Amino acid sequence: MPLVIGVTKELTPGERRVALVPDVAKKYQGLGAALLLQAGAGESAYYRDADYGASELAADQAAVLQKADLFLQVQPLGLDALNTLKPGSVLVGLQQPWASRERVELLLQKKITCFALELLPRISRAQSMDVLSSQAAVAGYECALIAADHSPKFFPMLTYAAGTIRPAKVLVIGAGVAGLQAIATAKRLGAMVSGYDVRPETKEQIESLGAKFVDTGVSAAGSGGYARELTDDEKRQQADKLGKAIAECDALITTAAIPGRKAPQIVSADMVARMKPGSVVVDMAAETGGNVAGTVAGEKTWVGEVLIIGPTHIPSRMPVHASEMYAKNLFNFISPFIKDGALALDWEDEVMAGACLTHDGVLRHAGVKQALGM
Repeated sequence: MPLVIGVTKELTPGERRVALVPDVAKKYQGLGAALLLQAGAGESAYYRDADYGASELAADQAAVLQKADLFLQVQPLGLDALNTLKPGSVLVGLQQPWASRERVELLLQKKITCFALELLPRISRAQSMDVLSSQAAVAGYECALIAADHSPKFFPMLTYAAGTIRPAKVLVIGAGVAGLQAIATAKRLGAMVSGYDVRPETKEQIESLGAKFVDTGVSAAGSGGYARELTDDEKRQQADKLGKAIAECDALITTAAIPGRKAPQIVSADMVARMKPGSVVVDMAAETGGNVAGTVAGEKTWVGEVLIIGPTHIPSRMPVHASEMYAKNLFNFISPFIKDGALALDWEDEVMAGACLTHDGVLRHAGVKQALGM
């Protein structure tokens, strides 16, 4: 029997992506795998059932979960869905591994081999599999558009019969994949853009996009490409110099996040109060607590004369390309281990081993084990 790969509709409210797109479905079939899709699985991302070709369709989620040997998903499955999964099957996608001990315990109980792509080793060979980076690129692009859409000013310089309109000033905090994409998009829209990150090595990246680097004199270079926690003195120095840059901008986009932890609050209520009337703040980290005082996830909030937007499920605002990128990441991760229509996991492979959350009743990731107290 060939490997059965299952995909269903995403049930999380606001989630419009799908873990498999038609072009990638053909690639799995070319490896000898059989595809089992819930009817309408890709509809919210504008993919029709007929687009998936020779895939078998099932009426509901449970029928797929009970039969799939390998299940692909975007958002973590709920406890009821995990209970329905075939024991010993393989689960691949974003798992929020630090969020729920109960979910992890159920994976162990059912001996599910679960790969959490948040845990993917940050090495060059894994870049084509990095869902966090691909989806962050979508989010950065979208946040720049959200800021432009809500700003009471033109982003680009505009010349008209009576004179010239000066371009808007945009400040992007955080120069990871999302921040750099936000900078690039705001520049393409014609704004005057500045960027800030506590990691000094990002200065060259920010300037390469034509933006100005805001130098606060604070360095927080950490391991694995992420920033370390700042000391109290460093936070005060950062706040003083960053506050001045924030007060001058017309639109502020914040993108700072730490995997598995609450987002750091970088912009205080005092900083917001010093912003110009009509300024717009787009807090990309709203779902994990927000970088800005006053952010409410999923809401638009006026704080004085400043509009703070806390968008959620940002990549889902562009479900076609976000799904395509995500599906290709998953394929690049799992396809090397599909041979002649069967799944042959290689535990000597550092990418596979590093991304494994649970296998055969064992919690394999030391960081998650420590975080959940298991």
